[in-house]
Amino acid sequence: MRAISIITLGVRDLEASSRFYEGLGFTKSEKSNNSITWFKTDSTALALYPWHSLAKDAGLPQTGTGFRGVTCALNQQSKEQVNQLIETARKLGGKIIKEPAPAFWGGYSSYFTDPDDHLWEVAWNPFTAVDEAGNLTIEK
Repeated sequence: MRAISIITLGVRDLEASSRFYEGLGFTKSEKSNNSITWFKTDSTALALYPWHSLAKDAGLPQTGTGFRGVTCALNQQSKEQVNQLIETARKLGGKIIKEPAPAFWGGYSSYFTDPDDHLWEVAWNPFTAVDEAGNLTIEK
């Protein structure tokens, strides 16, 4: 059986967060409605869902701050694309946590948070390839 990956982010303002991600270049799905926003990707779906509803669904309290032990990542084809996406996130109101710079592991990366403080890494990794179709290959 083959499954697809779905990343669902709890958000406090569904409309504002949807605009933020559309501004980053995510393609909003026609399946979106006023209670959930879906974004199309090549192999993983990104969903935005009201924070309190996601916490309730998981059976967890909706409070919590600081590092949550999870980052999402957007792998780019070049250092220049990393810089461009970080500037776009900045213009959209994202908070830049770490400016683009060479990474200790040999690549180039940066971090920002979205309007709900979800942490995103934007990276160029010389050990992976992202083709024009968005397919990722990882060297062994």
